[in-house]
Amino acid sequence: MPAPPASGVGRRLFLTSLLGVTAAAAGLSGCAEAGAAADEASLKDPLAKKVPAGTSLKISSFQNFQQLQLELAGLDELPFEVSDWLNIGAGPDVINAFRARSLELANNAGIPPIQAYYQGFDARIVAINITRKPNYLFATRPGSDIRAVEDFRGKRLAFSQGQAQGVVLLRALKEAGLKYDDAELVPLTSNQFLTALQSGQVDIAPLGNTQVPSYLEQYGSKGARTVPTDVVDLLNLLWAPATVLADRAKAAAIAAYIPYWAKGAVWQYEHPDEWNEEYYVKTQNLTLAQAESITELANKPLFPPSWDEAIAWEQETADLLAEGGYVKKFDVGELFDRRFESLAAEAVPEEYRR
Repeated sequence: MPAPPASGVGRRLFLTSLLGVTAAAAGLSGCAEAGAAADEASLKDPLAKKVPAGTSLKISSFQNFQQLQLELAGLDELPFEVSDWLNIGAGPDVINAFRARSLELANNAGIPPIQAYYQGFDARIVAINITRKPNYLFATRPGSDIRAVEDFRGKRLAFSQGQAQGVVLLRALKEAGLKYDDAELVPLTSNQFLTALQSGQVDIAPLGNTQVPSYLEQYGSKGARTVPTDVVDLLNLLWAPATVLADRAKAAAIAAYIPYWAKGAVWQYEHPDEWNEEYYVKTQNLTLAQAESITELANKPLFPPSWDEAIAWEQETADLLAEGGYVKKFDVGELFDRRFESLAAEAVPEEYRR
């Protein structure tokens, strides 16, 4: 079960950056019952081999990404009903939707399960896709002279404590031998990063690979650039509330969904031209050249038969946040529901297992 949130200023900043003051207060006072309602014994029961008739799930599909991927791959005939595909992607929004019981399965990076834990909300990881190449690039404001992470010293850095971008920044600073107080960490959410760069509010912000081409096209001639690093956000995962996983029928539906999720990712990787046209050009309003530049940075999906590496990475992430005073240390192993551990790897060819 989740531990009490960390105390002190770091903890307050962590929570308010995730949810806003009102929601954070509500979370600390009222969301623990969602986790407490889960039957721990049910969370250890073997998974059902077949999804019971009439079972449904509410699944996240940010900007229609997941639905389109499954449709194009010919994988959209699922063995259960999807009662709602929710256009939700950011970790704080996902946690709020979990809490409201309007969402039952989501796709995120490694940090949201940690933040949920520190909000007292019990949710578990059920599938892992390993990311070996960076999903984020550090972009400078127009006119900046920053060219390396070492140049971040004394600069204003966009910092989203509760999202993957924030952890990528902390890892980059650590690898460069910089302390957190060697720069000014400006608390923002990731959807504010572009505006903050454009206005000069910050000198650096980690942007997703999909955001970089259009940003550089608009501001590259004005001195904006990217700063290369090898820092990765290792985990792309599926996770669900413990109360959902304690429901035998819904747990079976999630187990049945995981192979579709894995196969869909493989299809996307193997069909870049079709994905560029159908998703990036038609739904994201990018040019084909921009789409191709994004696809060139795409990670080969890798589904580990064992989660040992993923757990070690998640522990490093939690410890990194603890070093900054944002959370207390804890054993992240309890965030992983290992009943689901092998399902994704078993669904894909050997070259996509790692």
